[in-house]
Amino acid sequence: MTDAALPLLIQQMLQPEFYPHAVETPVQLYQTHCSYVLLTGPYAYKLKKPVNFGFLDYSTLEKRQHFLQEELRLNQRTAAPLYQQVLAISKTGDRYQFSEGEPAEEYALQMKQFPKGCLFSEQFEAGHLDAEVMRQLAGVVADFHARTWVDDHVRSYGQVAQIRKAFDENYQQTLSYVGGPQTQIQFEETKAFSDRFFDTQSDLFAARTAADKIRECHGDLHLGNLCRWDDQLFLFDCIEFNEPFRFVDTMYDIAFLVMDLDARGRQDLGTAFLNAYAEISGDWEGLQVLPLYLSRQAYVRAKVTSFLLDDPAIDSDRRQQAFDQAAAYYRLAHAYAQPAQQGELLLLSGLSGSGKSTLGRTIAERQRAIILRSDAVRKHLAGVPLFERGGPELYSAEMNDRTYNRLLQLGLCLARAGYRVILDAKYDRQAYRNAAITAAQSQEIPIRILHCQASESTLRQRLQARQGDIADATADLVSQQLAAWQDFSAEEQTSVQAIATEEPLAEQLDVIGL
Repeated sequence: MTDAALPLLIQQMLQPEFYPHAVETPVQLYQTHCSYVLLTGPYAYKLKKPVNFGFLDYSTLEKRQHFLQEELRLNQRTAAPLYQQVLAISKTGDRYQFSEGEPAEEYALQMKQFPKGCLFSEQFEAGHLDAEVMRQLAGVVADFHARTWVDDHVRSYGQVAQIRKAFDENYQQTLSYVGGPQTQIQFEETKAFSDRFFDTQSDLFAARTAADKIRECHGDLHLGNLCRWDDQLFLFDCIEFNEPFRFVDTMYDIAFLVMDLDARGRQDLGTAFLNAYAEISGDWEGLQVLPLYLSRQAYVRAKVTSFLLDDPAIDSDRRQQAFDQAAAYYRLAHAYAQPAQQGELLLLSGLSGSGKSTLGRTIAERQRAIILRSDAVRKHLAGVPLFERGGPELYSAEMNDRTYNRLLQLGLCLARAGYRVILDAKYDRQAYRNAAITAAQSQEIPIRILHCQASESTLRQRLQARQGDIADATADLVSQQLAAWQDFSAEEQTSVQAIATEEPLAEQLDVIGL
């Protein structure tokens, strides 16, 4: 798009003399289907386009001012250092300028401009995102979700009719793109999947509302709306323009980021984030609604990208790029809408320090498996913060039974939903192992026991070196655990596969199909 085709205000904002502060030249302009963003060096300025897409209406000056104020208010929750103020822009003759007393011709949101390379999308391209960063991000998001607003009005958006309305709107608004970036079969099967989910899962949606999982969330949590700056992680540019897109299930937010990583071919990073979030929040049940929201988020990205095809200001190269991107997102939405695969339980059995958690993460990131660690389940049951050491009562016989029962209950629930589920616990007692085998077989869920093995010296070394983990076990427990271990019975042996965790894991997992 040439400068001459831009609105006069934007043309002038591309000039350094427009600003009352020093500017890094040239001023850079980025635009989406609904906004202009100008980067000046010290600050970024965001203006909303006078558009009305139905779900988003910036068509009047009053609405643009209101939603910029909302954007400022809402992003204070997760990115307060970035968001500065909403500024009025007046006009004298044919010249625009920031002003306070004169009638406003337009409004702009002023934000601190973080350095290039801070966006997660940029860090992804540079290869600087890894599983550890995604786990840190999961903690930030879980903390945000725990603090964000919920009341009866917000909860009302958890009703099936309310959630479904947004899905139906998406389908209606993309009819014109069928036969273009989307095929008729993709459209029909994606819609049939969500329709079927809403028709058959009313109890699940009610449970999500009852558990206060419908909250004032971010609503647009993808890599382009995350940044790492000055050793802090910020979630910014949340949805301000539409309550149904913001008053949503917490898994709606999670799905957006997982989908974004899937779309970029890094399912492993999405899985690391997903497992960390579920463990920190304790919201493993939420994974039952995740497939619906994964498909929805991919479809939304397809829809928004499709809108660029109708923008006369977009050049032919950008139009072709938008077409290809939209088509990829429609394919991904359709892929998520396919029937769930057969679920499976993997019991990781072994003493503390035997490498269960490392094995679990390795399998999960290879297979998009869900990890349920007994240490996390135990602490959530007891109301003990994950990184706080528990007292003796946390490891009583009664608490052991509660932990293993809850672990199995969650595992079966998620396996029925089509997940491969890793139960990470010692499983040192035949009673616990047999209970899992019997329950899985009764529900026709495949089950395997992966027995993690390491020498006693290795167990002690690993436990002595362990830092920053939720597990409480220490090296002085090794002898006690060895003495208490109950060997596998002949019946159990048919389900057991030994994993030597002092050896490379990848080759062993290849052999057993994991």
